[in-house]
Amino acid sequence: MPIKAVSTLQAENDRVIVTEWRFAPGAETGHHVHARDYVVVPLTTGVLRLEEPAGARDAPLQAGASYARAAGVTHNVINANDYEFRFIEIELK
Repeated sequence: MPIKAVSTLQAENDRVIVTEWRFAPGAETGHHVHARDYVVVPLTTGVLRLEEPAGARDAPLQAGASYARAAGVTHNVINANDYEFRFIEIELK
């Protein structure tokens, strides 16, 4: 059974949902589809493995280097590091 990433809701209002994600080494989100546009703010520098419909790829991320993606993204996110990886996800309502 895969190790699941841990999500903690930090804030929610009529405009955003802010969630902290913590991944132990090898932990994953499970396959999911993003229903909203979102921004990711990495708190850790490292590599996340993305299992996407077109195949798997490694995404190097830098702490503090945010990025945005549109609704409809479908993937499984896996911590490919041998240490905990954390990021903040901000979903736009």
